[in-house]
Amino acid sequence: MEHPLRHDAGVPFLDAPKPIAFAHRGFAPDGCENSLAAFERAVGLGYRYLETDVRVTADGVALAFHDSSLDRVTDGRGKVSELPWAQVRQARIGGREPIPLLTDLIAAWPQTRVNLDVKAEHSIGPTIDAIRRTASVDRVCVGAFSTARINAVRRVFGARLCTSLGPREALALRFAASRHQRRRQLAGQCAQVPARIGRVPFVDQRYLDRAHGRGLQVHVWTVNDRLEMGRLLDLGVDGVMTDAADVLRDLLVARGEWHTSIGDP
Repeated sequence: MEHPLRHDAGVPFLDAPKPIAFAHRGFAPDGCENSLAAFERAVGLGYRYLETDVRVTADGVALAFHDSSLDRVTDGRGKVSELPWAQVRQARIGGREPIPLLTDLIAAWPQTRVNLDVKAEHSIGPTIDAIRRTASVDRVCVGAFSTARINAVRRVFGARLCTSLGPREALALRFAASRHQRRRQLAGQCAQVPARIGRVPFVDQRYLDRAHGRGLQVHVWTVNDRLEMGRLLDLGVDGVMTDAADVLRDLLVARGEWHTSIGDP
């Protein structure tokens, strides 16, 4: 089935058949999330869009890592931001996989595109440096739970860089009451938002209509249930981020919407 919406929003990152399937932190049924092994597994399934979070060590090394501390997923201990890379590099995700450098992840599979969630203010500069060093401005999308962090990266790379809406902008699409608020200029090319808040759906037809009316794509996270994936795809979302990469792939194959070619960025 052909997806009816093909917004590319003017940036190379989004110029791909829709819906976009994002492997959230790679594919890690073994628990080794955000490891190169997890991302390799997702690429092996056919994923061409990967998602990672960015953390930075005390000495400024950018990592593809979600948590602020090593404690939950590694055999190490302590806050990443308070530890030097020489110490963090000894930690093993799930007791066996090293924490990847952000530059290594971006460079590992040139045919992929990488969604970056910049987790803290001190991560901004190293994220910018990683994008520059890998010459990947066309292959990354930058988001954060902070409009200031997104804006800081956007100012450096300009309109060619894909960025998501900040949290207030994303909420404004749903809750803006006046015509003036609904027409207010929004920065960014996509809204990357939760499918639900608690049990209440956040993304509905009105949200999609408002976003698409502004030329914005809507990517939902983090959706692991097949029925919920189907609901959102039926609504017409432009992308789904999932931990269950195999479930989403199989559903998209069944719907005739699985794409493994995104062209050259």
